[in-house]
Amino acid sequence: MKSSQKPGILYIVATPIGNLEDISERARRILDQVSLIACEDTRHTRKLLNHLHLKTPLTSYYREKERTKAPVILNKLQDGMDVALVSDAGTPALSDPGAILVQQVRMEGITVVPIPGPSALTAAVSAAGLNDHGFFFGGFPPAKKSSRRSFLKTFAVFPYPLIFYESPRRIKSCLQDCLKVFGDRQAMLFKELTKIHENCFEGTLSQLQETVQESIRGELVLIIQGYSEKSEGKPDNLNELLTWYRKQPDMTLKDAVHRIANDLDLPRNKVYQEALSVWKKDR
Repeated sequence: MKSSQKPGILYIVATPIGNLEDISERARRILDQVSLIACEDTRHTRKLLNHLHLKTPLTSYYREKERTKAPVILNKLQDGMDVALVSDAGTPALSDPGAILVQQVRMEGITVVPIPGPSALTAAVSAAGLNDHGFFFGGFPPAKKSSRRSFLKTFAVFPYPLIFYESPRRIKSCLQDCLKVFGDRQAMLFKELTKIHENCFEGTLSQLQETVQESIRGELVLIIQGYSEKSEGKPDNLNELLTWYRKQPDMTLKDAVHRIANDLDLPRNKVYQEALSVWKKDR
């Protein structure tokens, strides 16, 4: 840090996810006052600035160049320039570029100020009517099928609603994998939030699969019901309980051992040894 120069401030500015009227007065003021705006796509952000009648200089800061561009912006902050970081839509560093820059800036002791505002995540949650005390946000699932299924299996027994972002070109295959991993749970699919063609589709995962068979456009938010144990017919005997878990969709030996050991307060090694014999029987 240059001791003779007071560093600038990095502002993390949320911008509209569709409707430009959602820009806040504070966000507009900051975008006008800073020396530079770092954005994913300068063409996209220029449209927003034109709408706001602002002329603030822009510099690109996108996913593939984060590690090389972050030090450049850091140097400008160290030289005393105030910089605003925006994404193409919504809140930066929330499934969008920004985290790497924020980390480096904080390590240098430079002030980071969030300017809260639009987010597809909070918009969808607020309109979903969730009664749960929490939810899990997983961002964008991996694009590759095998990686995506492994990723989804991690959350197969989470008791909270699962929320993911997805693109139109991958939503069909994503829903197919969700159905395979989670079973036919209830779900909601929000599309084009805050835009003219905003919509929400509700139903089971299989029903949503049928819904999106036709072309679908815009960024998507998928909310899936959390895991819920079916207590009816669930045995108390350890061996029978393991057999019951073994028959549940995509239940792994590791997951079964973890849940039973916790639920029955049994030594994990004991449950694991019993589980090995049960899993071998079904091969």
